[in-house]
Amino acid sequence: MKKHKSNKAWIHEHVTDPYVQRAKAEGWRSRAAFKLIEIDTKEKLLKPGMTVVDLGAAPGSWSQYAIQRIQPSGRLFALDILEFQPIAGVNFIQGDFREDAVLHQFEAGLGGRTADLVLSDMAPNMSGVQLTDQARVMHLAELTLEFASAHLKPGGDMLVKVFQGAGYMELREAMRRVFEVILVRKPAASRGRSAETFLLGRKKRLKIME
Repeated sequence: MKKHKSNKAWIHEHVTDPYVQRAKAEGWRSRAAFKLIEIDTKEKLLKPGMTVVDLGAAPGSWSQYAIQRIQPSGRLFALDILEFQPIAGVNFIQGDFREDAVLHQFEAGLGGRTADLVLSDMAPNMSGVQLTDQARVMHLAELTLEFASAHLKPGGDMLVKVFQGAGYMELREAMRRVFEVILVRKPAASRGRSAETFLLGRKKRLKIME
């Protein structure tokens, strides 16, 4: 009964959420678009001609926004294990980016170049067990940092979703070894009661610190 009530409450909150309503009205695939829009507006992350990677891209609202901002001549690679409805100009690769076959496909698409920006709004399937969910979110953030360390050009940036809690400070420290500047951003579209926040690593170091 309690779970049924909480599901009803979530559904009510979702359908009355102004960002959900705006996303539908403006044609975004999810309310998450507004998180990236706000951060990009403030930080000027996306510029024409950039090569961008969107990890865990489905359903695709970040890719929708980013591809508009990097035209003309920008390239966007969207990776996800889930299906992804095509977006004009977006190179979608379905699979786990930790797997060699997926990485080889991605690297072939890059054609020897490196990325200017890595984006990740990835979240695991939530269990409702706080410690478990926190560990899963932080693991995805660590994987994103590993990916960015390998595929970002020097001076490139990374934006990743995290939850504040266990492992958060350790991840920030790990990012500091890779990027010259670390910023914390909580856009208005992130629900206030949520531990969700975003870490922005700017200016990837020429040499990663030990």
